[in-house]
Amino acid sequence: MAAWLNLTQLLMLLPTALDRQLRDEAGIPHAYYQILATLSDAPGRSMRMTDLSRVVGTTTSRLSHAVASLEQRGWICRKACSFDKRGQIASLTEQGLQILAAAAPGHVAEVRQLIFDRLSTTEVDQLRAITSKILPAVTP
Repeated sequence: MAAWLNLTQLLMLLPTALDRQLRDEAGIPHAYYQILATLSDAPGRSMRMTDLSRVVGTTTSRLSHAVASLEQRGWICRKACSFDKRGQIASLTEQGLQILAAAAPGHVAEVRQLIFDRLSTTEVDQLRAITSKILPAVTP
């Protein structure tokens, strides 16, 4: 029970802490950062919207709303999928990459301070092993 309560509290508090840091220092919510970071790591800095929603862990409707906002800022562009008429491809623009690069150092420092600086190398390996076992059960 203690492990479960700690996990649920962490799952509630960590996103709020990460969101606060990114809003304060970079002016963007954590959800937007996650979208930009995911696209930056994708081949050609592009992904199908359905794949992107799965990777960032949100619904296609919420992702569409977020991407529309990121598009208005010039950080992402969307185009029709060439092999699926119903699909769309989201691509990170150069401006979006610059925003991500500017936000990343503060975000990485916050993640380190909140999580990884508190764990030994062995504990980080254990965390990776534990989350690798749990993620498949909750991934759609």
